[in-house]
Amino acid sequence: MTIKSINPLVKNVEYAVRGKLAIRAEELKQELEEGKEYPFSRVVNCNIGNPQQLNQQPIKFYRQVSSLCDNPDLLKKENYHLVSQLYPTDAIERAKKLMKSIGSVGSYSHSQGVPAIRQTVAQFIKERDGYPADPNHIFLTQGASSGVQTLLSLLTENSNSGIMIPIPQYPLYSASLALYGATPVPYYLNEATGWSLDVDQLTDVITKARKEGTDVRALVIINPGNPTGQCLTAKNMEEIVSFCYQQRIVLLADEVYQTNIYEPEERPFVSFKKALMDHPIPEVRESLELVSFHSISKGMIGECGRRGGYFECVNLDSQVLEQIYKMASVSLCPNVHGQILVDLMCNPPKPGDPSYESYKQEIESIYESLRRRSKKLEQVFNRMEGVTCQPAQGSMYLFPQITLPSKAVEKAKELDMAADAYYSLAMLEATGVCVIPGSGFGQKEGTWHFRSTFLPEEHLFDEFCSALEKFHKDFIEKHT
Repeated sequence: MTIKSINPLVKNVEYAVRGKLAIRAEELKQELEEGKEYPFSRVVNCNIGNPQQLNQQPIKFYRQVSSLCDNPDLLKKENYHLVSQLYPTDAIERAKKLMKSIGSVGSYSHSQGVPAIRQTVAQFIKERDGYPADPNHIFLTQGASSGVQTLLSLLTENSNSGIMIPIPQYPLYSASLALYGATPVPYYLNEATGWSLDVDQLTDVITKARKEGTDVRALVIINPGNPTGQCLTAKNMEEIVSFCYQQRIVLLADEVYQTNIYEPEERPFVSFKKALMDHPIPEVRESLELVSFHSISKGMIGECGRRGGYFECVNLDSQVLEQIYKMASVSLCPNVHGQILVDLMCNPPKPGDPSYESYKQEIESIYESLRRRSKKLEQVFNRMEGVTCQPAQGSMYLFPQITLPSKAVEKAKELDMAADAYYSLAMLEATGVCVIPGSGFGQKEGTWHFRSTFLPEEHLFDEFCSALEKFHKDFIEKHT
């Protein structure tokens, strides 16, 4: 096997979040451990939304239930007296209930996911949106990403199959479309108006693509946005639903950041399931095909490594659902540990439960800290010369635009790099902070950006922000 003989589509895949900068960050970590000296003492991975990597604490109730499921001997009657001194009673009872449905975490589950957990997800969706969900139309997955890839694969008939994706976009979409040989059909978010989405532009884009021979089949919406952090209004969502219905395309709604909402009074999260069911035209509600995705990796949970998620199918043909199930069964089942976390995410402790006050305090503490860090980093970026940054209404990222001196742009060209990649690499080498250049997400031609999480620990945040400000000042002076 050689690089020339492998599947050529694999070579077309690019995934900036774990690309060259992330690889260099790992090299720097190793070199620091070996005693090599740099202007910084540690590498800060702001390239990926991986909260626990940056020491966000796991939610105790979730870990308690998970550990009991992993150690079923602890749930035996003869051990209750001892175990009840270590675990709250609601964690014990939840673990017992889950184990009754699962059997063993070491066994394969139903390919679509444990039926009782899918029931929990359906109830969560009903409580969130006010409309019922069918557990048989819910698929548990290895994080949201595998669900997205399943649907993109399913939608791709040939190289003329087109999928509308936002620019900027999370590169899972462009990478997967490259792998499946489909055609990305980009539409642009408007940075000047807070990364808003203009439905008139969507119409222009799909009309042009179809005239050029692309069989446009679906629209991807990331809400709240990644990397841009915007949150759509209910009115805008109704327009999007109408657009998809009129154009006869599937709506793929990536909603993994639905609890990362930092201006809930002004811009609350509304799911596309609710937007669809609230639509005033019955035919739209009953026929628009919608698939929405959620995950345990984001929000205040941050259990990225456990790989849990789900997608819900609405108005999909029964024969298509059979094909999705067939594809799921090829992988046998999603991992059971992730499924357990999906159950806990969708049915956390309630008021009156022994764990509720502790759970509430943990969630609120993480949430308020994220809000503070988001605002502080936004202010830092907007203080920098030649930098503008829209606020994060949601998600866990900021995506500032940077105006780079011509000397920096020319130097980047000499190195065969995008200018924002050159800037981001210089940042990493000077500060140990790893961000991702905007060129990895797509951006309006002639503009430069980078994406940074605001996940570094709050007690280190001032030091983190100062290092970024000093780097930027030095970089601009050096290249002016």
